[in-house]
Amino acid sequence: MTTPTRGYTATKDQLLARLRRIEGQVRGIEKMVDEDRYCIDVLTQISAIQAALDKVGLGLLDGHARHCMHEGAMEGKAEEMADEMLSAVARLMRRG
Repeated sequence: MTTPTRGYTATKDQLLARLRRIEGQVRGIEKMVDEDRYCIDVLTQISAIQAALDKVGLGLLDGHARHCMHEGAMEGKAEEMADEMLSAVARLMRRG
């Protein structure tokens, strides 16, 4: 069975490396809390992680728009794909 091509397939290694860095940042926050670091310093690191995750999310949306939605449109599923993407954007924008 062939693995399907995704919008991020071409940059999968970069994506995985970025996610590993984010994972390391999260572990760093855990260490900061364990060491009773100053609240604002912890919050600053949380903000940095959120920004990094937003960048990953935007990259995935870009790949989805350029690859997956294009393929979906060629298969006659343009409306369905647009609705799906807008739902994903709405989920990414919800915070707090």
